[in-house]
Amino acid sequence: MVLFELRRWMKLFAMDADAVKKSTLFMLLVNWGGVHQMVRIISRETLGTKIHLFKLEAPAIARKALAGQFVVIRIDERGERIPLTLADWDGKEGSVTVVFMEVGATTFRLALLKAGDFIADFVGPLGVPSHIDKFGTVVCVAGGVGAAPITPIAKVLKEKGNKIISILGARSKDLLFWEDKLRSVSHRLIVTTDDGTYGRKGVVTGPLKELLESGEKVDRVIAIGPSIMMKFCALTTQPFGVKTIVSLNPIMVDGTGMCGCCRVSVGGVTKFSCVDGPDFDGHQVDWDLLLARQRIYLDEEKCSFEQWQARMGKRS
Repeated sequence: MVLFELRRWMKLFAMDADAVKKSTLFMLLVNWGGVHQMVRIISRETLGTKIHLFKLEAPAIARKALAGQFVVIRIDERGERIPLTLADWDGKEGSVTVVFMEVGATTFRLALLKAGDFIADFVGPLGVPSHIDKFGTVVCVAGGVGAAPITPIAKVLKEKGNKIISILGARSKDLLFWEDKLRSVSHRLIVTTDDGTYGRKGVVTGPLKELLESGEKVDRVIAIGPSIMMKFCALTTQPFGVKTIVSLNPIMVDGTGMCGCCRVSVGGVTKFSCVDGPDFDGHQVDWDLLLARQRIYLDEEKCSFEQWQARMGKRS
């Protein structure tokens, strides 16, 4: 595959520079500007029910990371590759921080690792960084684990001179985390839980719609969380004509645009979330197609998890 692409790329080079930039190999080389290495877990912390934070020793990645980018990890040679958005990084310390929730075999296995353990493959930073500019008033909406990747974005947007209004939501209190961190990078923070166990009862689109209806000028909305939440955030803002950026994190495998597993339709054009995103205009995303694609592998994911549980049961 790579050899075929290399030959095609060499022919295109003498003909059409734009075609070269669109070629698979070009995107591969661009994304491999990231670093591939084994990393050590410096420390770990449980943030909520089945939600964990890992700080990892990855100096080369920490020096290059920007808000909105992600890494692809593989626990060992038998593991699958999964994407995790960067939640924090420190170039001087040489560390990066990721947050994940136990939802399948890989993340359950990941949660068993301890400080001092190693992750075999850690590739990044990947993806196009979030577009940072002085927009005016920006509403940052975080659902569930989306609180982790939206916090560094809110931070750099605030440093750029924007007014940041953040909405932090989760199904219940035990799934909320980083409230203080997000508050520290926001001018105003609204907290919601679906069941009313903390903050305001309801979903994040409630206060979002109220802000838009209040007459306060909102220049941009950034929504990160479950796909269904981002879809309804986009539907909420669309009648008001407020540009809404979402971070799409569907199934990724190689993280370089080679496999096509993470393809999405944006404005009727096929995009790859790993190389063209993960940030896209939420009003242009074909949400029904995206949600349908995310359900394709549910049976396989369930089977993989059950097989892992069976193996773990035999060992105990």
